[in-house]
Amino acid sequence: MAVADLPDTIHELDRSLTSIEAVVDPAKKKDEISRLEKEAAAPDLWNDQANAQRVTSRLSRLQADVERVEGLRQRLDDAQVLLELAAEEGDKDSSAEVEREVGALKTEIEALEVRTLLSGEYDERDALVTIRSEAGGVDAADFASMLLRMYERWAERHDYSTEVYDISYAEEAGIKSATFTVKSPYAYGTLSVEQGTHRLVRISPFDNQGRRQTSFAGVEVLPVVEETDHIDIPEADIRVDVFRSSGPGGQSVNTTDSAVRITHLPTGLVVSCQNEKSQIQNKAAALRVLQARLLEKARLDREAEMNALKSDGNSWGSQMRSYVLHPYQMVKDLRTNYETGNVDAVFDGEIDSFIDAGIRWRRQEENAA
Repeated sequence: MAVADLPDTIHELDRSLTSIEAVVDPAKKKDEISRLEKEAAAPDLWNDQANAQRVTSRLSRLQADVERVEGLRQRLDDAQVLLELAAEEGDKDSSAEVEREVGALKTEIEALEVRTLLSGEYDERDALVTIRSEAGGVDAADFASMLLRMYERWAERHDYSTEVYDISYAEEAGIKSATFTVKSPYAYGTLSVEQGTHRLVRISPFDNQGRRQTSFAGVEVLPVVEETDHIDIPEADIRVDVFRSSGPGGQSVNTTDSAVRITHLPTGLVVSCQNEKSQIQNKAAALRVLQARLLEKARLDREAEMNALKSDGNSWGSQMRSYVLHPYQMVKDLRTNYETGNVDAVFDGEIDSFIDAGIRWRRQEENAA
């Protein structure tokens, strides 16, 4: 970015941030923060743990939203003042400092602009992600493990914590499936655009004749269930099976029947958890996953009722991204047409550009509908 372009860039960033402020509405959020702070200060708050969790979680997210917007506004105003002073005094060092700061602000404001597009019912929640190998045999299982690492590295880059609930290892290489959570505000809204079928084209490392292989893996993203959702699952509606954990494990993980599989009899949904050492902990985690899937099923049922007369032919389960390693290198989103030739960076977790393009694409689709 040239120093001569800084005034125009700052002006554009100011326009973008003003639009964001209109959506976020910090003044309105501050009023809600004041109300929630009074509730949080009540001595009997934790008598109702579900309500206390709702209050403290909402308060924390509102405070973070306001601090982020106000912090960006302060930094942008400071950059404008420093640029004017640098121009008056011919201070090249200060101009270079403004240039670096404006570059950082541009990245952060663009990211926040995308965040304002997340306004779905559950977008603010943590994400529950399941990756499954599909067609392609051992290559598909290996691809599923590559995607798992990709999302874990993405989370690490953003300092988001993750927790693996269950991994089913394939016999030769890779995984059959994995279920994990990403814990961060708006994790579900952000990662929900990753849902769908991912395709990998490469020379198979498992083929002695070095032939090109196409394999597929499915990604499912659900909002994590909160206690306030009140999804009742009667004991009579579930069958609980226990078994010994498989795959790599620490002390006592693979030596007792601590892993749990729960079958929801009315719907046929099956979930399992083997990450924890105790059967009780694994059952609790599996129930959380089952609740999330039942919540998503209820949401989809409601959408199906509203869209009963429509058919757009574009289901979330359709193929959405292609990773080509041979005969050329390219990762391309088939919905947004966003693409990059840096395949290694993508598999190392650099997927923000794909996610941002997906969120913008989804909003355009919603507006068009």
